[in-house]
Amino acid sequence: MIKIICVCGARPNFMKIAPLMRAFNGNGNFKTLLVHTGQHYDAKMSHLFFDELNIPKPDVNLEVGSGSHAVQTAEIMKRFEPVVHDFKPDYCLVVGDVNSTIACGLVAVKLGVKLVHVEAGLRSFDRAMPEEINRVLTDSISDLLFVTEQSGVDNLLKEGVSPDKIHFVGNVMIDTLLANREKAEKSNILEKLTVQKKRYAVITLHRPSNVDDMDTLSKIISAFEIIQKDIKLVFPIHPRTKKNIEGSELHSRVSAMSNLILMEPVGYLDFLKLTANAALVMTDSGGIQEETTILQVPCMTLRENTERPVTITEGTNRLVHIDTADILKHYNEIKYSDFKTKGSVPKFWDGKAAERIIQVIHANNYK
Repeated sequence: MIKIICVCGARPNFMKIAPLMRAFNGNGNFKTLLVHTGQHYDAKMSHLFFDELNIPKPDVNLEVGSGSHAVQTAEIMKRFEPVVHDFKPDYCLVVGDVNSTIACGLVAVKLGVKLVHVEAGLRSFDRAMPEEINRVLTDSISDLLFVTEQSGVDNLLKEGVSPDKIHFVGNVMIDTLLANREKAEKSNILEKLTVQKKRYAVITLHRPSNVDDMDTLSKIISAFEIIQKDIKLVFPIHPRTKKNIEGSELHSRVSAMSNLILMEPVGYLDFLKLTANAALVMTDSGGIQEETTILQVPCMTLRENTERPVTITEGTNRLVHIDTADILKHYNEIKYSDFKTKGSVPKFWDGKAAERIIQVIHANNYK
């Protein structure tokens, strides 16, 4: 029996861990321990995602909550170490690029446990992003690196990672999307918001570089003020973004937008329904770039870089400078194409990534 600790900590992790837990639990060769670090400290939203995605209740919740990067990372390490000592796993599996990823990875490796990184090799080449630091460091100490796109393989090889550690398996987040798409269509979120299919755009904004700097956020809001005269905007607003807007002169400008629907963050199924039926998505998220590619919905990524280039070269995504004029330029290009977009499905984004990962871990264990 192969013993493996699976770690999740923040909301993006939940969609990645769901198909893995399903695959492990359907395979008699593994004994798993699911650890939730509690890095995502909205308990209500955390429970909602677990329920909707049928993720088993965590065996351990470290309940670390919020804090600076240093405080949060250190607290996770302190609380995770005894869990590893008690369970004595063969592997520790981490996903994505949040603080929980590197914190639990460091603890595992220092205790002689093999580290598995799912969604390895992605690079924005922007060291100002905390996630980039987490990605690079986690990959450098991992024993098995599971990659979502060819750029990940290329990046790891350039960094000197041994080819036999790298496995191009596809995208577990797309496993979750495909498994839940039919269920999401039953959501009544469009009726609740009184919006019609393909007659609205979805916005998500949460990156500190976009929402903590008032000049930058003002440029983005200026574009939204013009776009909302054209199409209804649905904006599930992140707590960080909400706090920053409410504490600034932007609050009155946002409140004055008659065609903007501001709402609290929603669960996975409601958000999938919203995204799938949108004419356009404007975001600074990583995962949403991938989801819109599968959903064939035009995506404007309000960032200067992306660690997911396949969403541009093959998918429906485009990078947009954080500048009012550039945002409006790209919006108008999409609008004049009647919100139609041509994209293809990247290799291995077929709903079977988790199965491939399980097979590789099993084979590796008996080398």
